Order: sequence, then structure tokens, then C-alpha cells
Amino acid sequence: MQSDQMEYVGFWARAWASLIDSVLGALIIWPILTLVYGEAYWSGDRLIHGPVDFLMSWVFPVVAVVLFWIARQATPGKMAISAKIVDAKTGGVPSTGQLIGRYAAYYVSLLPLFLGFIWVAFDDRKQGWHDKLAGTLVVRK
Repeated sequence: MQSDQMEYVGFWARAWASLIDSVLGALIIWPILTLVYGEAYWSGDRLIHGPVDFLMSWVFPVVAVVLFWIARQATPGKMAISAKIVDAKTGGVPSTGQLIGRYAAYYVSLLPLFLGFIWVAFDDRKQGWHDKLAGTLVVRK
């Protein structure tokens, strides 16, 4: 894919895709947590309520997102906006290592008041810090 054929996906479209993914994730995770821990789960003050909570709240989202990225180069939210993740140098399919690194780099983008995500709005290639660190771009098909 040549760079002149790529349309970089900007901040608001990516924010919309993230919202879609968050809602879909919540529709899967919340009923399971309520079923296992009851309504008291939602009023508790513990960070992790048990092994199912840890698996559903922390492990499942990582595995699901990375598997979608590997299989489809996109999560359902990105698919809904016709976007995909590509290697920034070649425009091709990113390696599994790049995609795992991209997810890990979300925490770098998140920690300083979401600045790494907001960066997408100002970057010429619409890359967040996680994209820059992983060597990826988000483009329209």
C-alpha cells in the first residue's frame, strides 16, 4: 500500500471506534461479573474481587483486542469505521510483536493524562504514541 493511497484515521473517528469497542466489551463482561459476584460487585471498593474478575476485567480485554488485531487488523470498532492497523513503513500487515507492543504502549499513551492518545489529533500521520512506539498507522481501507 503506497502512502498516497492511505487515508490516516484521525482522533474523533478513533475515539468513536474505541467507544464502540468499550460498549461491546461491557456487554460481555458486566453480565458475567454480576452473575459471578452479584450486585455487591458494583458497590465494592476492592480493585479485584477474585479470579473471574481478574480474568474478565484485565486478561480478556487484552487477549480479545490483540487477537482481533492479529486476525483482522482491527477491533470491531475499527471495522465499523472501515479502519485497520498497518505497518507504518510498508503499509502491510504488522507483526504479532508490533501488535502486542502496540497494546503495551497504550499504557504509555494513557499515563500522562491521555496525552499519547490526544496526540493523534495533532500528528501529521495521525499516530498516537502507541503507534509511534509500535511502528503502526491506523488507516482507512
